[in-house]
Amino acid sequence: MTEKNSQTTPDPPSYDAAAAEHGALPARNGPPPAGKAPFRPFLLDLPVLNQLRGKRVILASASPRRKQILAPLGLNMEITPSTKPEDLSKDLDPLEYVMQTAIKKCLDVYQVALENSMKSIPDPALVISADTIIVTNTGRILEKPRSEADHLAMLKMLRDQKNHRCYTSVAVLAPREDARHPGYNIETTVEETKVVFDENVSDELIEAYVKTREGVDKAGGYGLQGMGSLLVEKIEGSADNVIGLPLRATLALIEKVVMGDDEEEDEEEDLM
Repeated sequence: MTEKNSQTTPDPPSYDAAAAEHGALPARNGPPPAGKAPFRPFLLDLPVLNQLRGKRVILASASPRRKQILAPLGLNMEITPSTKPEDLSKDLDPLEYVMQTAIKKCLDVYQVALENSMKSIPDPALVISADTIIVTNTGRILEKPRSEADHLAMLKMLRDQKNHRCYTSVAVLAPREDARHPGYNIETTVEETKVVFDENVSDELIEAYVKTREGVDKAGGYGLQGMGSLLVEKIEGSADNVIGLPLRATLALIEKVVMGDDEEEDEEEDLM
């Protein structure tokens, strides 16, 4: 068995103390001192996250939204987006297209990290990548708008069709501790969320939204977490998925690739 690194997390504060920090209860000894930092919850005390803390974890995406979604995991995230072109054929099945794009990004960033490794910089312990697409109810794949005219046409089409699907694929890679080919574990998932646009959204609102430029870097041309929510009537599924990264599914993949070696070792020992 290999020895695993872990960090002991301190005991959390009492509920009264934590509630006072949040502002739900008055502080017992008067108001907090001026300039005091806002309350921050304790880190999640999970074996897989404790094992990764202090190690090199790469997010293969320049998206600030994905970094923000991953922040609650408490990992030291290094941002290294893939430089490979996203040039897969749009004739592919949407699920295959988004999954293969995420895998391509993940492997590219991992390979570059290994090629550029130095003695002073450890190899990455984890690489996370993702790709998000919008699929219209006619099966057309939408990514980011290419121009203002394209942006306007895209949002008006989504409004007129009313329903569309958002797919985000996540790929998570961790190097293996043994020499078994290909030298890493990689797992993927594709999450789906149904988005319903408000069919009563006016052209005027769409035009005003496009001029904010909030949606220029987002699949489908809108941001659910921002002013783009004005265009949306409801969603069915994960909001994180539409924003760019389904956190619960990502954590499950992290556990699978990082703890996978342990499970295999346990199975091998059971067979001995």
